[in-house]
Amino acid sequence: MKNHHELEVALGERRYPIRIGRGLLDQPGALAALVTGRHALVLTDSNVAPHYLAPVQAALREKQVHTCVLPPGEQEKTLARFAEVMAALAGMGASRDTTVLALGGGVVGDLAGFAAACWMRGVRFVQLPTTLLAMVDSAVGGKTAVDLPQGKNLVGAFHQPSAVLADVATLDTLPERELRAGLAEVVKYGALGDAAFFAWLEDQADALLARDPVALAEAIARCCAHKAAIVARDETEQGERMLLNLGHTFGHAIETQQGYGGLLHGEAVAVGMVLAARLSAELGRAPWPDAARLAALLERLGLPVAVPAGLSPDELLARMRLDKKAVSGALRLVLWRGIGQAEVVEGVADEAILAVLDA
Repeated sequence: MKNHHELEVALGERRYPIRIGRGLLDQPGALAALVTGRHALVLTDSNVAPHYLAPVQAALREKQVHTCVLPPGEQEKTLARFAEVMAALAGMGASRDTTVLALGGGVVGDLAGFAAACWMRGVRFVQLPTTLLAMVDSAVGGKTAVDLPQGKNLVGAFHQPSAVLADVATLDTLPERELRAGLAEVVKYGALGDAAFFAWLEDQADALLARDPVALAEAIARCCAHKAAIVARDETEQGERMLLNLGHTFGHAIETQQGYGGLLHGEAVAVGMVLAARLSAELGRAPWPDAARLAALLERLGLPVAVPAGLSPDELLARMRLDKKAVSGALRLVLWRGIGQAEVVEGVADEAILAVLDA
């Protein structure tokens, strides 16, 4: 296993690099090369800024750099915060050659990407993810959005970054709960399409929890390689890319029902994956032992595997109907045939879903 990895996302003629390694934010030349025009806006949050904003600003000292520091948390991924970023771009006189840099986790990345997609109908943006969840999932693939009270990611655009720089050193300051939440998305890649990677995660669970840099870099690279391949085949989620949402329809419903103030996204995805696996077993589509194995790995990583107390199954099901994979109000769920074999399933009876939510 290596400390540094370099991959590429290829979308026809369009290509961009994913660089994974330790100390990438301390390489001024590499960072500066990603800002091709005069202007740059660095979007970050108040948790990340004290740790990592200064080196990014120093690397870009030859550019006209502006910063926008938001409060942290999923509840900040709103149209109101999006308007603030638009105002920041307007206030700095951002031109078509502006680059937006997303320095933070998934919320910052989604907001920065959506702002870049909309400013003058699209400017460059660079992902500098500082959480494990963003490194393995949200920073790659060009999905950008904000949430509404009715549901997650309902307002957004597909807008690919120009580059992704994942500095594994930023995980040193990541709170333990955030690290574990990111590991849920790592497990997802094994669960949906790579049984050998799932087994590797079972073997490396302790090393990952201990933040072993080589194990983390390897896990991030394998997840990014999976995602890059799927995005290359289905950029705008017409088919195969839906499989990346294993656990997300259930998980998003839980997050929304809790007002984005309960479980973290990765925690909700962990619960959602277990629900999807149990529903698959209840429907006779997958073996029960695989559902148990998934729950066991997630629990070992310190993640929740049950619906939080006090949430109504009927209300969760209603939230699920607003999911972006639904067609004409009919749910399409990502289920599985077992570890490494996810599939999109339509026509699952409400009663079966409610039974799993109520278990």
